[in-house]
Amino acid sequence: MIYDITQPLFECEVFPGDPKPEKKAILRMESGDVCNLTAFSMCAHNGTHVDAPFHFLKDGKGIDQVKLEKFIGPSYVEGHGGDVTAQDARDILERASKAYVGAEKRILIKGKATITLEAAKVFAEAAVDLVGNESQTVGPEDGPMKVHLVLLGAEVVLLEGIRLTAVPDGAYFLNCAPLNLTDTDGAPCRATLMDLGFMK
Repeated sequence: MIYDITQPLFECEVFPGDPKPEKKAILRMESGDVCNLTAFSMCAHNGTHVDAPFHFLKDGKGIDQVKLEKFIGPSYVEGHGGDVTAQDARDILERASKAYVGAEKRILIKGKATITLEAAKVFAEAAVDLVGNESQTVGPEDGPMKVHLVLLGAEVVLLEGIRLTAVPDGAYFLNCAPLNLTDTDGAPCRATLMDLGFMK
């Protein structure tokens, strides 16, 4: 089973103030052109995307400098409503480690949840590779900077704007490799989850 947890790009949610993705038909066969050709423009943080340390750290790594291993591997999905506290984060990590070897390295939080500063510190201290959520930003929308600084400062990749409604809680194989955009603060990705049975 493969779950596509990516938003459709041109219909996606956009963080307040960010430009929306736009597409333009350059060539169309119905108009007599030899092929169909589309151009598009977008913000690196539209829809389902990943944040690199450079997003909030002046000297942080760009998305092209982040090891692909952070984006690909065992992960753990758990539903949560409201604030994710430090104790919630510790509990999630414990359940993830019991669910599958290495799943605690990539944590995906399902539902309308906000990662608190205290939870971010727990994830950072645990040296997780990635934290993902359904919101367009990790942390409170009206003040995400502190949470980003803690996680990105620990080189924790942030996967934002995923869609997990159809995914039961548990361990999966995650692939959310970003586009290889040189020296950028983030990039769009096609995020998928697979049942771990294929690895046996």
